[in-house]
Amino acid sequence: MPRKITDSGFRNWKPSQLPDLSGKTYFITGGNSGIGYEAARMLGVAGADLLIASRNKDKGKAAVLGLQKATGASVDLIKLDLASLSSVRKASDKVRQKTDTLDGLINNAGIMQTPQLQTADGFEMQLGTNHLGHFLLDGLLFDLVEAAKGRIVTVASIAHKFGRMHFDDLMMSSNYNPSQAYGQSKLANLLYALELDRRLKASGSAVTSYACHPGYSNTALQSTGPTGALNGLYKIMNPLLSQAPSKGAIPTVLCAAGKEAVPGGYYGPQSAAETRGRVSDATVSSKALNEKDAQQLWAVSEELVGFSWDSVLA
Repeated sequence: MPRKITDSGFRNWKPSQLPDLSGKTYFITGGNSGIGYEAARMLGVAGADLLIASRNKDKGKAAVLGLQKATGASVDLIKLDLASLSSVRKASDKVRQKTDTLDGLINNAGIMQTPQLQTADGFEMQLGTNHLGHFLLDGLLFDLVEAAKGRIVTVASIAHKFGRMHFDDLMMSSNYNPSQAYGQSKLANLLYALELDRRLKASGSAVTSYACHPGYSNTALQSTGPTGALNGLYKIMNPLLSQAPSKGAIPTVLCAAGKEAVPGGYYGPQSAAETRGRVSDATVSSKALNEKDAQQLWAVSEELVGFSWDSVLA
């Protein structure tokens, strides 16, 4: 049975509780739209400097202008395609040209229920984008987060509860299903975030790891990934059941900068089966608490992306 893994002592966290973030810098993948854009806006209103990552340069530029107008914050664009390890490495170099420290690195970008596709490196597209790209990015930029004694935030999903790790066929090449692949990628997100928390604590690092989910929020995920009947279903369901991206972004902002967030915690909406409403501690599937699976995923991920975290975690 899913259960809460923290009791953070609040029932309804709000962005108005953010401290002054002047002088702090946050890097948000997928910051050009949806949850990422709204999280960036809230952090910018609180005084933070922003780096937003986008696959599409034109959409990224438009988002930068929108955020600057809405917040008055310093906002820079980083071109990033998480479905390409080469792009991840180039983006990490660009981030280093912009800043020496990161107070928050927010793994927000993602895709959902796509047809069977492969990344530039031959990975199943959803696992490659949602998990493996972020796994490498976090490792490459870890020293910048450590310099700020900052936070790494991973945006998971309610869908992790329906996922399972297919370690015998991680890329699901033999029996692909869009929803199962999405569930696996989101379970991977949470396994990773919780394992990262354990490793950070064991190493004595000042960096902290947090995870969250946006509930059922009305974003481009439902229109750009799913095809056929799934796409049609979301067109009906979104207006009836979803909440606005500005609501869905609140757990992300809490994890990125809220003083009330507990390291290793998992946060999300509390109403209607955690799809919407006030924000507090969210429930975690027992599958996400399986430390053996987390360790296996970590080892496989290091091998696939060609990066050893031993190089940054003493």
